[in-house]
Amino acid sequence: MTPAEIGRIVRAARRAQGLRQDQLAGAAGVGIRFLSELERGKKTVRLEKVIAVLDALGCTLRVEMPPSESEACEGSEAPGVDAAVTGPRANWSYE
Repeated sequence: MTPAEIGRIVRAARRAQGLRQDQLAGAAGVGIRFLSELERGKKTVRLEKVIAVLDALGCTLRVEMPPSESEACEGSEAPGVDAAVTGPRANWSYE
């Protein structure tokens, strides 16, 4: 998925909910400029702010790893790997 595709999804979700950019920005705790750049597919946006916007829209983020990599992480000592993959923000979809 590209930043432009994420931006199109965010814009479509915002419009489907009848929200203006200023309303969504306020609900997400981000600036209107950030939201505008996100919707336009800017490549250098802060992930924590992207997640805040998705949360405000009721969307979640889904992270999938190839089976070989997910098996390697199961026994790893990397803290938070399971939470990052299966936590509350692990399923991002907008229909």
